[in-house]
Amino acid sequence: MLRMLRMPRTRKGQRRAVQTLMAVCVLALLPATWMYVTTGDRLRTTADAPRTEVAIVFGAGLWKGEPSPYLAHRLDAAAKLYRAGRIDVVLVTGDNSREDYDEPDAMRTYLTSRGVPGRRIVSDYAGFDTWDSCVRARKIFGVQEAVLISQDFHIRRALALCRAAGVRSYGIGVDAKHDATWYYGGTREIFAAGKAALDAVFEPDPRFLGPKEHGVTRALAAAR
Repeated sequence: MLRMLRMPRTRKGQRRAVQTLMAVCVLALLPATWMYVTTGDRLRTTADAPRTEVAIVFGAGLWKGEPSPYLAHRLDAAAKLYRAGRIDVVLVTGDNSREDYDEPDAMRTYLTSRGVPGRRIVSDYAGFDTWDSCVRARKIFGVQEAVLISQDFHIRRALALCRAAGVRSYGIGVDAKHDATWYYGGTREIFAAGKAALDAVFEPDPRFLGPKEHGVTRALAAAR
């Protein structure tokens, strides 16, 4: 294996090796470039987010059954938007693949403790990844327009995928401490961009689709 990775001895071979490496790097960065180009004008803050009926908050892990600090920041932003009258309903989407791991219910509890009425919160228990959450928001919950809430390193991917899934959206990338988790998330996004591009092109079905749910429609009707 090491012999195969050695630099060619001839100038011509070395030139080809460098060109190949550069081509691989360019191809690897193309999906990330696509995300930045297509979502740049859709980024907002909690202060200037447009009035939108629905906010979608993506799961970001639990710590001992409670929202992780990163997820808590996302939920705080959603609660702030609700209190400011900029949204009517919050769709919390996350992982509930095990009985002992329930992101949506933990997110609901956190939001209600911060003043968002339970009747204004709708749970998606099959948001196993960003693409699944976006597709289910459109096909299962009937969301056509939303403000998306995540960390800044993830929000562009969420915007690109929700757009591909048919959801018109703006994105709020909440601030986060630049710790090891933040750097891991930023690095992970470089690789996740490739999968996102494939999802946007081929539009695979989510891991679980299921029947249509009317929670968002009912919550909006009650809000009017």
